[in-house]
Amino acid sequence: MTDLVQQLASELAVRPNQVEAAIKLIDEGASVPFIARYRKEVTQGLDDTQLRQLDTRLVYLRDLFERREKVILSLKEQDKLTDDLLSRVNAAQTKNALEEIYAPYRPKRTSKSFKAKEAGLGPYAEKILHEEVEPAAVLADFKHEDYPDTETQLDAIQHIIIDEWAQNIALTTALKAKFAQTAVLKSLVASDEKKEVGKKFRDYFDFSENLNKVPSHRLLAMLRGRQENVLGLKVEGEDEQPLALISTEYALEQVQPAARQEFLNQTAKLFWLGKVRPSIEHSLLTEKRLAAETEAMQVFAENLRHLLLSAPAGARCTLGVDPGIRTGVKLAVINASGDVLAHSTVYPFAPKEDKAGAKAELARLCQEYPVDLVAIGNGTASRETEAVIAEMMAEHPELKLTRVTVSEAGASVYSASELAASELPDLDVSIRGAVSIARRLQDPLAELVKIDPKSIGVGQYQHDVNQTGLAKTLDAVVEDCVNAVGVDVNTASAAILGYIAGLNKAIAQQIVEYRKENGAFDNRKALLNVPRLGERTFEQAAGFLRIQAGSEPLDGSAVHPESYGLVEKIAQAKSTTIKDMIGNSEIIRNIKAEDFVDEQFGLPTVQDVLSELEKPGRDPRPEFRTAKFREDITEVAQLTEGMQLEGVITNVTNFGAFVDVGVHQDGLVHISELANEFVADPHKVVKPGQIVQVRVIQVDVERNRVNLSMRPEGSAAAAKASRQQEPRSERKPQQAKRPAARQQQNERPARAKTAAKSHPNKAAENKIGGFGELLLQAGIKGSK
Repeated sequence: MTDLVQQLASELAVRPNQVEAAIKLIDEGASVPFIARYRKEVTQGLDDTQLRQLDTRLVYLRDLFERREKVILSLKEQDKLTDDLLSRVNAAQTKNALEEIYAPYRPKRTSKSFKAKEAGLGPYAEKILHEEVEPAAVLADFKHEDYPDTETQLDAIQHIIIDEWAQNIALTTALKAKFAQTAVLKSLVASDEKKEVGKKFRDYFDFSENLNKVPSHRLLAMLRGRQENVLGLKVEGEDEQPLALISTEYALEQVQPAARQEFLNQTAKLFWLGKVRPSIEHSLLTEKRLAAETEAMQVFAENLRHLLLSAPAGARCTLGVDPGIRTGVKLAVINASGDVLAHSTVYPFAPKEDKAGAKAELARLCQEYPVDLVAIGNGTASRETEAVIAEMMAEHPELKLTRVTVSEAGASVYSASELAASELPDLDVSIRGAVSIARRLQDPLAELVKIDPKSIGVGQYQHDVNQTGLAKTLDAVVEDCVNAVGVDVNTASAAILGYIAGLNKAIAQQIVEYRKENGAFDNRKALLNVPRLGERTFEQAAGFLRIQAGSEPLDGSAVHPESYGLVEKIAQAKSTTIKDMIGNSEIIRNIKAEDFVDEQFGLPTVQDVLSELEKPGRDPRPEFRTAKFREDITEVAQLTEGMQLEGVITNVTNFGAFVDVGVHQDGLVHISELANEFVADPHKVVKPGQIVQVRVIQVDVERNRVNLSMRPEGSAAAAKASRQQEPRSERKPQQAKRPAARQQQNERPARAKTAAKSHPNKAAENKIGGFGELLLQAGIKGSK
């Protein structure tokens, strides 16, 4: 336990006693959001980011430490545990590194070395290794039916020697370091037949790059090609220096007689080429893959966090519009609470082309219901549908509507889900999509938690990484976001309640069922009447659940019920009531937090309570605003170089950001075009949902690609200077253009219209060099 605490403290750059306190709380069942918000005194101020990292690493390190103990026990039983080996085992920082050290010692009863020793060849191998003898002569008296001649006997002895050398961990470690210096990852097309079916991978049909410098997204792209049997991957490197290391380690140049030297030199080659090098190649590629997967998960998590915490339009009556051509435009009106008031389908486009009827129906719905916002899905026919709505608004200026384009990625996934069927049982699947579009404008967090994050379209290679690890990472992000905002327990769905600290899906559903049967909760204490919601669960969840206009005014804030006594004490000291004190900055700013610190409540808690009282139930999300697309620009063909546009960031990757400028095809701002100065990480410059000003720098109408820049016009000289500071491996290749990538067709036929939006790949062709098609098709996937 001590070693574990020390390692975590070192990784997090905090004190061991802080780590011990956090581990104790986690082991007692406390969630990360609860510890971060309501147990600051116990952990002495560890924040949610540190606690999340601690929670993740705690699980991994406990597994590592448990496996380490088993390895040490096995080595002791084999009588192989030297001080140096023990030191190396204890120093292994990853499970892969530990298994690499243990591999030569893992009992193998079917190995050639084991069988040779069983046949009695062990002493002969020792004699050849350590005595000046002729190998063939030593074996003159050896007889065994499995090894009938000198050739088979010497071959078996080589396997014994190779296994013994493999247990020289200092040597194999040095060999790995030496080989890694020159290691190159090379990819080749598997066969001529694969060139056509796998043409999306053609940039990798004959490609090589220093393994240490291969970017994560490029490696994952090549691994995708190998998985689809289009590419063959191999790690190449020099053999001369590793062989020299082996020769020096065992002084092979000094071996006598000549026949013995030749035999051992041949053994050294077999040791390197047949055993060590393949293992090192696999190890280096595995380490690189795991690092790439971790980076891809971090990219996805960061994008998801920004998307979930994007600005809500709020509780306003909204018309959800799901554009379509042949199947019609689906309409759904929802009230401020998200309930469906009306729905309809209009056909303003071919084959019916009933624009007049569509405008009449739109006007009717907006007049009959107090519609304030119009949420338009951004799939195929989005801008055409927006134009029809704009005409209707011009004809009815009294309506005072605000229209907003909304990402519909994942809408069809939700529409066909069991959750949608239970929430909207009387609506057709197609109409459910329009409802989802409207609701995600009102509150993106509340609606997007209903959809598998991998279908939202903000990830990078999410289908190519460890799915269990990805799911845990994304669930943690959703949990943190939901608890940072808090939920109204009287209106929240079971889907979002399930992410509240201390709750799970089953208890969340119990809360919803209890609410349906007994009406709205009047106060937080009433939650204890919900079946299976006990005191421990209540302690974890209560602070994140809000009850507006209930009998207890503090229930609408993030003040935890355990601190209600503190608030009462403060109110009495100021000769006021809790109700009058809430939101009253004049009173609260004159309160000294130090005056109310005692054994139960430390300074951090008192300060948090005062902050919450000043702005009760404050929402950490930004203020709602919308991008203004140019109404005269609706298609890629209408774009021209130099055009200035406003757009919305839809996705951020390691090589740049995708921007929706209202033309059905997201444009790519390559990393080199994000700013005048060198940008190492696009996430430090932009985030999903951010409204940005961009300039068109290249348009390829035929291939439907748009390249954009966020750098001011005329800043090329500054950009060129900053490019010289970039690591060479990250500079934008110029020698090849990127072929288009296709949208994964995982939708029902009538809803395949979101190809460009949920999978904005094609825009990247000309800006990320010769690897574009694969980087994008393999890397960024979402489903409407």
